[in-house]
Amino acid sequence: MTELHVKTPSPRFLARTAMAAALVAVVIAGGGFLSRAHTARQNAQWSQAQAVPTVSLATLQTEQDSAVELPGTAQPFQKAQIFARVSGYLHGWQADIGSRVQAGQTLAVIDAPDLDQQLVQARGDLEMAKANAALADLTAKRWTALEKSGAVSQQVIDEKAGDSAAKRAAVHAAQGRLRSIEALAAYKRIASPFAGTVTARKTDIGALINAGSNGQELFEVSDLSRLRIYVQVPQTLASGLKVGDQADFSLPESPGKSHPATITAVSHALDAASRTMLIQLQAPNADGAIGAGAYCQVRFHRPAQSGTLRIPATALITTNGGSRVAVVGAGNKVAFRSVMLGHDYGTAVDVTSGLSRGDQVIDNPPETLRSGDPVQISHAGAA
Repeated sequence: MTELHVKTPSPRFLARTAMAAALVAVVIAGGGFLSRAHTARQNAQWSQAQAVPTVSLATLQTEQDSAVELPGTAQPFQKAQIFARVSGYLHGWQADIGSRVQAGQTLAVIDAPDLDQQLVQARGDLEMAKANAALADLTAKRWTALEKSGAVSQQVIDEKAGDSAAKRAAVHAAQGRLRSIEALAAYKRIASPFAGTVTARKTDIGALINAGSNGQELFEVSDLSRLRIYVQVPQTLASGLKVGDQADFSLPESPGKSHPATITAVSHALDAASRTMLIQLQAPNADGAIGAGAYCQVRFHRPAQSGTLRIPATALITTNGGSRVAVVGAGNKVAFRSVMLGHDYGTAVDVTSGLSRGDQVIDNPPETLRSGDPVQISHAGAA
């Protein structure tokens, strides 16, 4: 049987192998330690970056003309509701809705048989009064001629002269009654008071007509060649408006198209509920394209004020102590500024003091932001 001989490693070889293994273990342990240290440093840097909030800056606008749009109502320059002056039945109408009419043009005619009979009677009364006056004058002259003969007394002569004067006065009274009825009869013809457009007709042939404002409105005539535009203006804006200022307005059915207008009247009285003032403007409408009662948006122009900055309303912080804004100062540290406000445009507001052009105003500042906090500025929102 063959005997196997195993070679035993020398002690020196074993020592070298142990040293190599130990060295490998040290390298592996050191690499793990360095990796953990690098990861920990990265985590610390990320946590520190996340702890500093990122803010965007608001865009500041300087010395620009501003415009305020307010709703308004366009009305005709003149408008008249036409009622009947005499009672009767409508004989016929000669102008319908949308008809252009001239001043004095006939719109309708009323049959008034009762008034016609009164007119006939008044004429008869005048003829009778004239006849009585003529007889009284002739009688007075005859009695006056007998005065020289002494056949009649002075009293009788005076009575005849007085009767003649009374009869002449009766003639004047009858003439007055006749003219009054004739003037009333002229209203059987309903005429347009001015040149314009018939915007309403509320009667028809054969309809019973009652005289006066208690009766039915027959027609409405509007002068659309020029418009009156009424706007309720807030108190903050009304104080800067005056007669003669220019404005423009647009209609919802014509977007992008504006029409000129001029302020012609300022009421100088504020509504107690809304704190608004009624402003009247006038605008040409030669073709009558804009109808009565049209809704419009009126744009009032405000001149630029030196030193005024306009910021988004979202940058404003309102507190019990007033209005403030947050700005980014030296070292990207937050500071709060108290500001004085001018006109409010809804989405933007004018700042009259407390800011300068170079300030970096934070838009939508977080509620947790405190003075002195460091922040990062978002380049996408830089002013």
